[in-house]
Amino acid sequence: MEAYSPEDVQQILQIAIARQAESGDLSRSQLLEIADEMGISRDELQQAEQEWVAYRGIDQEKRAFNTYRRHRFQQQAARFAIVNGFLIVLNVVTYGGSIWAHYILLIWGLFLALNAWKTFQTQGEGYERAFDRWRRKQQLKRSVNALLNRWVGAR
Repeated sequence: MEAYSPEDVQQILQIAIARQAESGDLSRSQLLEIADEMGISRDELQQAEQEWVAYRGIDQEKRAFNTYRRHRFQQQAARFAIVNGFLIVLNVVTYGGSIWAHYILLIWGLFLALNAWKTFQTQGEGYERAFDRWRRKQQLKRSVNALLNRWVGAR
């Protein structure tokens, strides 16, 4: 008799469910039926659903955070290109062979490259700290907006 580890069972069932679901989304009743067949209680399934909803919400917030960071980086890169393009033109027009603007370009470029690395790094402790700060800031904004809307609505 062949025995399967819990991880093997999970992978096999995920593949089977994915194949079954290729014809369309599964309904809640189908989910309950699958859970019953697997010996999963309704309480366990409900807890798993709540955990999944929480995880999905965090995942959506992380996608919004990553979009925010990329947008902010694009703005910084555009500012870098505009300012340094102007400085190089100014340098060439006014001093000809002197290359003072290149020093600014190199130093600012170094900081921009470090910021790019930080922006596109989506794992690790630093990323999680930045995400938590951003998330708290977003929650504070929502709370203040809700308070202002209630205050304005009460008038």
